[in-house]
Amino acid sequence: MLGLGLATLIPDDGVTAVKVADVGGVRLAGFLVDAGPAESPALVEIGPPGSAADHSADPTSVQDVFIRIGGAGPGRADHGLVVNSDDVLIDHTWIWRADHGDGVGWETDRADHGLAVNGDDVPAAGLFVEHFNKYDVQWYGERGRTIFFQNEKAYDAPNQAAVQNGSTRGYAAYRVAGSVDVHEAWGVGSYCNHNVDPTIRQDHGFQTPVKPGIRFHHALVVSLGGNGQYDHVINDTGAPTSGTCTIPSVVVSYP
Repeated sequence: MLGLGLATLIPDDGVTAVKVADVGGVRLAGFLVDAGPAESPALVEIGPPGSAADHSADPTSVQDVFIRIGGAGPGRADHGLVVNSDDVLIDHTWIWRADHGDGVGWETDRADHGLAVNGDDVPAAGLFVEHFNKYDVQWYGERGRTIFFQNEKAYDAPNQAAVQNGSTRGYAAYRVAGSVDVHEAWGVGSYCNHNVDPTIRQDHGFQTPVKPGIRFHHALVVSLGGNGQYDHVINDTGAPTSGTCTIPSVVVSYP
């Protein structure tokens, strides 16, 4: 019998709501984590920092797990989900900083980062990560793979300065760290709807080192009605979005 709702976990006093040791065979599925009013370092953490055990024969899985900061009331977290263990399977995961509901505001439901993957050999399918104040996804582990990624940049950025990343305009929706040598992604998209300041520009939706082992397939960015714009799709590649037409800019294969 299915469809009776999601169990909801809310951390007290800024703790991490769910922590998993660096072990294999753990199944996390079918629940929601809401951030509490005190900032948590993360809402879900798979493996402690420095995890290095091989779990390829019996991986941990995160399936139909939803993470929310704000929306049901004020909430704060530095990260939504942090994956430190190797071989973790991520399947249909929605990691959301609220853009509507209760407790919503650029600083009220502050959450800088959605997903950080530090473990190696982590695949993600059906990955939805939206509205974070800085990077939505950061990938540090080797041999990561993503099949379908959907993203919206934070609607409520008050101005360009609020999302300025050093000399770069905006934080990428999906960033592969410069130390990574092998990574691949298929069917990835990011859109902007900067309805507070429509003049905000993003240099790119996706950021990655240019190496033989890193490839993106069918990446796109789109501006909704001209509320903000992207200059490129991935790094400095891809045509800018422009005007008020909601037409994607697409890169079929990168590099």
